[in-house]
Amino acid sequence: MTTRCVRCKGRGLCGRPVCPILKSFRASAELPKLGTVIEGPSPPEVFVGRFGYPRVSAGPLVPAEGRGGIDPRPGSGLGSAPSLDSLLSSRPAELAKMDVGEIVALRSSMVRSGSKVAVSDAKKPGRLLEMAQEIAISSTPVETEVTFAKPPRGRLRFDGFMMPSGPVGTVEEMEIISNPTVPRKVDEVVGDTDLLATAAVGELYGSGVEVDGISRLLSLGLLGKERKLVPTRWSITASDDIAGKHLIEAIRDNPPINDHILFSGERLGNHFEILLAPGTFTYELVEIWLPRSVWSGEESWIGADREGPGPKKGYSSLAGGYYAARLAVLERLAEMRRQASVLAAREITEEYWAPLGVWVVREAARAALSAEPRKFETMEAALAEMATRLRTPSRDWRPYSELAQGAEQTTLARFC
Repeated sequence: MTTRCVRCKGRGLCGRPVCPILKSFRASAELPKLGTVIEGPSPPEVFVGRFGYPRVSAGPLVPAEGRGGIDPRPGSGLGSAPSLDSLLSSRPAELAKMDVGEIVALRSSMVRSGSKVAVSDAKKPGRLLEMAQEIAISSTPVETEVTFAKPPRGRLRFDGFMMPSGPVGTVEEMEIISNPTVPRKVDEVVGDTDLLATAAVGELYGSGVEVDGISRLLSLGLLGKERKLVPTRWSITASDDIAGKHLIEAIRDNPPINDHILFSGERLGNHFEILLAPGTFTYELVEIWLPRSVWSGEESWIGADREGPGPKKGYSSLAGGYYAARLAVLERLAEMRRQASVLAAREITEEYWAPLGVWVVREAARAALSAEPRKFETMEAALAEMATRLRTPSRDWRPYSELAQGAEQTTLARFC
């Protein structure tokens, strides 16, 4: 296990064809035997792969508990199956209320269906891709009947960016049995082929469409002028990033906060301390991976990234979690109608033992920012309180924060 594992999160930066950490999770999860036909509601949820780009696998996810799915025979390895209602509750805000084990068990029953398509097919989709797009635009579960070439097989699949999923199968036929429920704004934006993708994301997010729904639309090539399929793991971070940039513009002219405000909270072994300080908008995230958390092995790892004043240059070294946490922070600042200099510390504990996806970071940060904050007169007082809430000594993580370093220099200057 190396620091590269924490930075990579299964992206293949080590040059290996298969991530050994993800492979170990897959090998430990036995899944039920399935038939060739699964009938039931899609959450709605879709998947677009990245291997073989620009020719990729794309299709909806369907719960194995649908009729024709789970093999009820004893010894199928399933244990007690999740209810169909819980399988359809794939919204991150609902999943964040469960524990890691419950989510893993739940997601093991989600079958990933797919057929090979070119990314450019989004403009003129064939029948199977067109039905996947219909599912993607729905705000409620869509009844489907999926016929596979062979019974879906495989082990539980984990990814550092996406939710886990279960068996995989190649689609031979698919039927949509119920009518998708399409929000008016989604229908309007999807139908506007002259609207740039970034503007489309901004309009949808501004109208209240959640980022996970926007990511589905972006992934299935339903937004923008030059439409094409976007691998799901790319569309997740793109949606967080673009929505965040729209909020940065929205708060740019807001007055700074007056106090030092500290928020604290946790979801799924992801603990956040988020400090807002008076000043123009800047943002830095310090990530602390404690020993025995999913990517860190037996040693802790600390890293940081930042932006501002001004736009961020390049892709974050902390990957998708950086943009997910930033979005949560910007949502809170927009609610306050203020701007601030922000220091977010994310401490990942051994409770987070399996990779569940970037959504965990977003929901954990939102949980912290929805809690009652504490106010302090000085930065140093806020940092001192922050240190009592983290398991990692402040001497280990404070050197990674420019905001904290600035406070320390200011304090020292008073005694010179």
